Amino acid sequence: MEQVVLVNDHDEETGVMEKMEAHRTGSLHRAFSVLLFNSRGEMLLQKRAQTKYHSSGLWTNTCCSHPRPGESLEEAARRKLRQEMGIEANPRFAFKFQYKAPLDNQLIEHEIDHVFIGQFDGEPVLNEHEAEDWKFVDLHSLKQQIHSDPQQFTPWFRLILDHPNFRAPR
Repeated sequence: MEQVVLVNDHDEETGVMEKMEAHRTGSLHRAFSVLLFNSRGEMLLQKRAQTKYHSSGLWTNTCCSHPRPGESLEEAARRKLRQEMGIEANPRFAFKFQYKAPLDNQLIEHEIDHVFIGQFDGEPVLNEHEAEDWKFVDLHSLKQQIHSDPQQFTPWFRLILDHPNFRAPR
């Protein structure tokens, strides 16, 4: 049974809860999103597997998840990059934000999302239970795609790209 770390509006831990219960009740919990860029400045996207419990088949950032109780966000980001994408990288914390969004399957995403940015030149090795496709995309084309068809992208990913603290590496 996977658990998430519950937090208050100040990102202070208040307890733990089973992950699906947190998404059913919309309980505020800690999460992270990793955005990796290649040396040409293109972002590595993943398409979430059809078997995911929410947002299946949508394009999103390189990987995202929740830290385990007692696990640092940095450790969690590295763990999930390996687990989902077969990538060894050390992304750096960029910013965090709080959001609440209704999802499919009558679930609610209510998170303080810690955004990490890093670099990766190579080809990921996808975990088919997590991701079904990947691509590198330049930011200009990506923003055009999101503008023309926002429903093909996860809600948190759209929020990250619109956040005033989002800066792509140079």
